[in-house]
Amino acid sequence: MKYNCLIIDDEKLLADSTAEYFNLFGVNTVAVYGAKDCRRFLKDNTAELILLDINLGDGSGFDLCRELRKTTNIPLLFISARTSDDDKIVALNIGGDDYVQKPYSLGVLLAKVKAVLKRFGQAVSTGYSDGYLTVNFETKQAYAGGNAVKLTALEFKLLSYLIENRGKVISKKQLFEKVWEDKFTGDGTLNVHIRRLREAIEKNPNTPEYILTIWGDGYKFRGDD
Repeated sequence: MKYNCLIIDDEKLLADSTAEYFNLFGVNTVAVYGAKDCRRFLKDNTAELILLDINLGDGSGFDLCRELRKTTNIPLLFISARTSDDDKIVALNIGGDDYVQKPYSLGVLLAKVKAVLKRFGQAVSTGYSDGYLTVNFETKQAYAGGNAVKLTALEFKLLSYLIENRGKVISKKQLFEKVWEDKFTGDGTLNVHIRRLREAIEKNPNTPEYILTIWGDGYKFRGDD
């Protein structure tokens, strides 16, 4: 399932009340209470924004941020009762987009979250991420299951084109013209590149979940929309 906001905070009452408040104002939000809960949640769900507490009962928010940044570039706001400027510097340097001080005003925090979500929504075309597969169009980098994926320039171009048109059936002719820019490219060449992509990004290349063959028509990228 896809959420607007994921709150990670071991203060259960505060996390739940914040999530409830956000939901009342149309921001689809869920709360989890530690690093393990976060990892479990992201296996089957996605979020457009993360609110992350620095002090977690089962670990450090800084460490969890570093871990998350290996697979996703979605906005992440740190929340903490700590006031040290050093903490703020570390938070921003390791990939946090902002630092929110506890105790916070729910109204002010909601406004900040809505502003970030609006900016993020305008930048969806810069990449794709669903918790397992992350593709950044700008840096031309891809990660599957937290591991960097090595792709040739043409393979990355093919993957990006399929992602940009996810949910749609793309004919072989269209791929030849838009990716190879050569309508005379053969089926064998395309099949080899599709196989290499599946081997790189699929959990099981023999039963692909992302790049689907639509027999007689072409291919379709089925991702989390």
